[in-house]
Amino acid sequence: MVSPLKVGIAGLGTVGASVLRLIQQERAALETRCGRRIDVVAFSAKEIRDARLDVSKLRRVADPVALAGDAEIEVFVELMGGAGDPAKAAVTAALAVGKSVVTANKALLAGDGLALAALAEKNSVALNFEAAVAGAIPIVRTLREGLAGSSFSRVYGILNGTCNYILTRMEQEKLSFADCLKDAQRLGYAEADPSFDIDGHDTAQKLSILASLAFGTKVNQDAVYVEGISSIAREDLEAADELGYRVKLLGVAVRTDTGIEQRVHPTMVPKESSIAQVMGVTNAVALDTVGFPPLTLVGPGAGGAATASAVVGDIADIARGLRTPPFGRPSAKLATSGRAPMQRHEGGYYIRLLAVDQPGTFATIAGSLAKEKISLESIVQKHRGARPHGGDDPKSPDAPAPVILITYATTEDAVRRALKSIEKQGVIAARPQVIRIEKN
Repeated sequence: MVSPLKVGIAGLGTVGASVLRLIQQERAALETRCGRRIDVVAFSAKEIRDARLDVSKLRRVADPVALAGDAEIEVFVELMGGAGDPAKAAVTAALAVGKSVVTANKALLAGDGLALAALAEKNSVALNFEAAVAGAIPIVRTLREGLAGSSFSRVYGILNGTCNYILTRMEQEKLSFADCLKDAQRLGYAEADPSFDIDGHDTAQKLSILASLAFGTKVNQDAVYVEGISSIAREDLEAADELGYRVKLLGVAVRTDTGIEQRVHPTMVPKESSIAQVMGVTNAVALDTVGFPPLTLVGPGAGGAATASAVVGDIADIARGLRTPPFGRPSAKLATSGRAPMQRHEGGYYIRLLAVDQPGTFATIAGSLAKEKISLESIVQKHRGARPHGGDDPKSPDAPAPVILITYATTEDAVRRALKSIEKQGVIAARPQVIRIEKN
């Protein structure tokens, strides 16, 4: 008879409690599927918020690092979070003494994933992290194992439910960014300090992990260009709708002639695309592969139940005896990929300008674009609005006029130079709004 797999969990917050509950509830099914029983025998937690959680038969270990090295456990499950200690110290300690690790800690992996992977490989143990990216979507397993024989040209997706929720509400209910953010905080979708999510850094950490898995590169979150969604206004969403697009915060990693371009920013995507249909707190990851049509995986990206499902799946793999290099290839064979300059990015652009009412304004704008060889797919002049900081009647004939430009494919550098020239010549009344367009 095969002995049970003994597990220790560090962190019994929303996710940790859900993991323990899921293992206890599905004990028989897991044993049937894995060929051995999975037993949580010990835990470490500052507090247990869920009074219904049954920990009566478990040992409590005060120090998570001590739990990581505990002689009784075979698998250490890290659900404390954070890029530094105690999470880093505990995971390192577990791997160093030959214990497999399961974690949902994207920050730790984005910062120290390479070193931790090398340690896991050295000691022939698993380092599994399905729950670190896109919650219940099995994207890590898909890239690392399911599509191990495939070559990818682009990996992109909606990786932050908070941002997708805000953009969805803004579009569907015609609300302001501030109002949607306040509502997201009230519902628990956004933190009291939401900057990590809305400024794009959460997505950037997840993207750096996906890029490593897809392209065989070392995890490098510093190589990701990052913009958040706080500049997005209702006017942009309304214009996108009229033009056949929808705005999403995307993480995009693309193979280019100069390396792997990694970027996070608000993006206009065609309404008919799969990614455009993903609304609310849902996540999605799209894979452009060589040899067959694109594949899109959609599912819940956060929450106790969704994340716990991914964590337990990782534990089950260890119980089955499955072990692969953490990033799909031996860490020593992962390539180095620096930050691809955004100036070299090529694609279409949405540009919203607040044009002042004076002779030669449109000629100046057109001349600056032509000088940079930027061709326009469409030009839309909207109704006149108030000048920045007030002072003019929105209906006044000399009030600034919103002008929306959609460009054909051009370079980031060309767009920046053209807009800098337009601003210098004083023909616009506010900073231009620029949103990149991502085609299918």
